Amino acid sequence: MSKLTPKQSRFVDEYLVDLNATQAAIRAGYSAKTARATGQENLTKPAVADAIQERMNDRSERTKIDADFVLHGIVKNIKRCEQAEPVLDREGNPVIVDDGEGNLAAAYKYDATNALRGYELVGKHLKMFTDKVDHSSSDGSMSPKHVSDDELDARIAELSKQVGHGQ
Repeated sequence: MSKLTPKQSRFVDEYLVDLNATQAAIRAGYSAKTARATGQENLTKPAVADAIQERMNDRSERTKIDADFVLHGIVKNIKRCEQAEPVLDREGNPVIVDDGEGNLAAAYKYDATNALRGYELVGKHLKMFTDKVDHSSSDGSMSPKHVSDDELDARIAELSKQVGHGQ
């Protein structure tokens, strides 16, 4: 592994604080004017990226906080949010309500918002919600490889006229 410069080493330390490359660059002593570009550039350098990953792995091992820990926590909270809990009055007695059919029943609450947020986080982890945009038609005719600049210019002009005339 390549050796890091003292400033790069400090950048790694600072990046691990909040995972903000721009702020890490500033705190490591790089120019504030170029910190954003410098921070992003540092993240692409193999030696810096390797050092960051190694330190993150060490921290994960030390704290026992890893993807499994986070996922187990999310699942635990989803299950808790999905439990129907009785609504209690100030004395701890169940609140009784009309069930809509003329019967009296204990009121229950269900935390759908947070249960759904948990499912969203798990879904993101599983990459279930990635947006994929297909920019070509079924025959591929709109692919830039198949359309000349002149054809694109003509199409843009045509669309501009339609938009300008409210069509």
